[in-house]
Amino acid sequence: MMYFSDAELDSWIEEDVPYGDLTTQLLGFGDSPGTISYAARYETVACATEEAARMFAKLGLRATKAVPTGTVVPAGEVFFAGEGSADAIHCAWKSCGRVLEGACGVATRTRRFVEAARSGNPSVVVATTRKSFPGTKKLVSKAVLAGGAVFHRLGLSETVLVFDEHIRFLGGLDAFLARLPALKAGMPEKKIVAEAHDAPTAEAMILAGVDVVQCDKFSPAALREAADAARKANSGSSIAAAGNVTLDNVAEIAATGVAFVVTSALFSGKPSDIGVTISPTRKGAV
Repeated sequence: MMYFSDAELDSWIEEDVPYGDLTTQLLGFGDSPGTISYAARYETVACATEEAARMFAKLGLRATKAVPTGTVVPAGEVFFAGEGSADAIHCAWKSCGRVLEGACGVATRTRRFVEAARSGNPSVVVATTRKSFPGTKKLVSKAVLAGGAVFHRLGLSETVLVFDEHIRFLGGLDAFLARLPALKAGMPEKKIVAEAHDAPTAEAMILAGVDVVQCDKFSPAALREAADAARKANSGSSIAAAGNVTLDNVAEIAATGVAFVVTSALFSGKPSDIGVTISPTRKGAV
């Protein structure tokens, strides 16, 4: 479960409707009853319907359908719908629509990415970086989980990931590796992850027992060598592939035997193509 506060949902509504819907007010049909429904134009992984339903309620609408997050919805099938006054419907239309389009887009893209990766290696784990667009982290994190991936790291506060930029301050690779036992002892509940940009660095990290060696922009052949070296060394190291990982090459990368595929690509791309139908309620309709 990913919890969103009332304040967060209120801010999404207020951003689009700060002072009411001027158009609906001017046209004069705001009190008329109606319905609104959302359907994806292609197979989509539903996400954030729970939050959209809460947004509906805040605006005085009743959600009549909300498939759970993570549900794979066929093309053309209504997966979220509601009813209420025309004024409330038009206020909710775009604010809820953008939440659904964005979240479903990431969830669907993630599912395709995970399926492609596991076609190369059924046991590989797809993990996302912390590099989501500011202000969207919680929503895209929910979408990533809905699509079948996990978090590599959500931010600087909850993982230990050593880059070249850190190693330079320590005085070089040898100095970092010499401090590795102390790092592990100092925070025993955390794994020590370190990035390598070339094969010799990766090998040195593996032999020293770095928990996860993140191989940045390695070729598939180099990744396979690193994964083989980690198994042979039996040092407890796992190999993660990062950098330039795309939907087109993730199966080949996963097939090298790496344990993780780390990517930021899932955050970027088109929102889901979701059609919205708004209709007045017919007189006498039940």
